[in-house]
Amino acid sequence: MTKFERFDETTAPEAALPLIAKSKKAFGRLPGLHAVMAGSPALLEAYQALHRLFAEETAFDADEKTVVWQTINVYHACHYCVPAHTGIAKMMGVSDEVSNALRDETPLPNDKLEALRTFALIMLDNRGNPTDEQIGAFYAAGYNQRHVLDIILGLAQKVMSNYTNHVAQTPVDPVMQKFAWTPKDKG
Repeated sequence: MTKFERFDETTAPEAALPLIAKSKKAFGRLPGLHAVMAGSPALLEAYQALHRLFAEETAFDADEKTVVWQTINVYHACHYCVPAHTGIAKMMGVSDEVSNALRDETPLPNDKLEALRTFALIMLDNRGNPTDEQIGAFYAAGYNQRHVLDIILGLAQKVMSNYTNHVAQTPVDPVMQKFAWTPKDKG
């Protein structure tokens, strides 16, 4: 497998330097994903922007953000993002019951969160082509058009990180290794 370089302040392209500083300020360290993405300053900048927008500007609460992120991470079997978002969920005050259900692909503690996971999976499985009935069921669970569009934002963000981690085989950051995860055997 091709090895992808992990960059830092001494090796990154000049355009990535302020982005690396921004990551270190936000996380207190340079996450491995960001160290890889720094090889394409445009990718790192876009990822940071989408992360901020999804985390701060969507209509979702902390549990719902975690459902969207982890549903996509688990669907894509991202060895890096599932542990990372488990740690992020803990920092956001999301219960272990919600986190474990997402990681283990078991039922969520309430019907509304389960409807959100189901609709996110529909968007993934159907490449953004849900039926009117599927959208109607999502709305009946208490969501609306903005939530559909916010899921698309989350999908865009997670495709960037999940795919980067797949091709780069990004090692899980030491601080997140306690949340290591292995995909469920689908066989």
